[in-house]
Amino acid sequence: MASLSQFLLFFSFLFCLKNTFPVLGFQSNFALFPVAKDAATLQYVARISHGAPLGSTDLVVDLGGSFLWMDCNSGHVSSSYRLISSCSVNCSRAKFHDLGSTSCLLNTNCYVSPYNGVTGSTSMGELVEDVIAVDSVDPSDVGQSTTVDHFLFACASTFHLQGLASGAKGMMGLGKASISLPSQLSSSIGHPQKFSVCLSSSTGVLLTGSGDTVFGTKIARSLAYTPLITKQNDYFINVQSIKINGRRLAVHEQGKLEAKLSTVVPYTTMVSSVYAIFSKAYVEAATKMNMTRVESVAPFGLCFSSKGPLVPEIDLVLQSEMVKWRIQGRNSMVKVSEESMCLGFLDGGLEQSSPIVLGGLQMEDNLLEFDIGSSMLGFSSSLLLKETTCSSSLQDSTLKQFF
Repeated sequence: MASLSQFLLFFSFLFCLKNTFPVLGFQSNFALFPVAKDAATLQYVARISHGAPLGSTDLVVDLGGSFLWMDCNSGHVSSSYRLISSCSVNCSRAKFHDLGSTSCLLNTNCYVSPYNGVTGSTSMGELVEDVIAVDSVDPSDVGQSTTVDHFLFACASTFHLQGLASGAKGMMGLGKASISLPSQLSSSIGHPQKFSVCLSSSTGVLLTGSGDTVFGTKIARSLAYTPLITKQNDYFINVQSIKINGRRLAVHEQGKLEAKLSTVVPYTTMVSSVYAIFSKAYVEAATKMNMTRVESVAPFGLCFSSKGPLVPEIDLVLQSEMVKWRIQGRNSMVKVSEESMCLGFLDGGLEQSSPIVLGGLQMEDNLLEFDIGSSMLGFSSSLLLKETTCSSSLQDSTLKQFF
C-alpha cells in the first residue's frame, strides 16, 4: 500500500491548500475523487475528506453499494457529525427500499444495514450526517474545493471492515439509491445525474457529473452506449452474444446473458455452463494463434506461455452487432510470472446469480459513464486502443495539476 498511501496523501495536501465554501446556489460540472488500486486485495480505494476538523478516510469503491459507510471510531473522528432520528425524512430516504422498515419510534436513532460487498455480509449501523469536501470545477474556474453540508452516511462497527484493503475504513456506495454518493452530490451540487469511473492499475478516478472537462471531449464523445439495467443497487447490461476472434459462441442456449458490473470482483466470473463453452472456445482460438498451454495457477483456469504478444480478442456483443465491448491484451490476461500469463476469466460456479459478472480487470483503462437519468451506460472499450490510459488521460486534461 506504499504507492497508494503516497498517492492519496497528495490529494489530502491539495485540500489543505484551498478554501472551502457553502454549496448553496453553487453549480459545478462534477465532483472528483482519486482512486488507487490496492495491490494486495486488488480493490479500488477512493479517498474522501470530511468532518470537523477536515480529515480524510479511505473507502473501497462498490458500484453496487446503496450508500457510503465507514467505521466512525477507528478512523478520522469528526466532531461535527450528527445522528439522524428514526422519524426523520432522511431516515425514510435511507430505508426507501427496505420493506417493513417504515415504522419509527420517537427519540430513537435511525438504523440502517451497511453491506460489505467484499464479504457479502450485512451489519447494523447508525445513519449520520456530516460535511464532506470534494474537488469540483466551476464552469468559470477550474480546481476549487467545495463543501457539501448534511451529507448522509452510515457508521458501522470495526469488525465490519473484514476483507477490505489495509487502511480502508469503509465502502463508497455508487448504486442508484437516493443516498448513494452520486445521488446526493447530484442534488447537492447541481450537476447531472451521472457518474463516471476510469479504473487503473495505478492512478484512476471517480467523478460524479459530466466528465468532458476531465477526459476531454474527444474521448467523452467517442463512447458507445448500451441500456443500463438497475436491480436493487447493482448495475447490469444485456449481452446478446460472446465472440472470440470474431467467432460467435453457442451460449444462447444458456438463456439471457445478463452481465453485472462489479468493482469488488477482481476478475470476470461466469456461471459454470457459460464458462465451459467460453473456455473451450478460448483454448481453440489460442491454439490457432500458436499459444502454448502451461500449468494453471490458482485462481485461474487457463494459463499460457507469455511468449508472443498477441492473444485472442473477446467481444461482448450488446444490443446489436454494431455495439461491442472489446476485451483484449491487458484487460484479458494476468501476468503471473516471467514465463506465464493466465486468462482473467473465472468459473463462478453453478449458483452464480448473474450469468456474467464483469470484474475490475476488464474495466481498467475503460472510461465508463453511468447515466442514471437516461438509464444508459457509456463505455470506451480499452483506452489503450486509443493510445492512452486512464492515468495519461487525466494528466493530459485541464486537471493535470491534481496528479
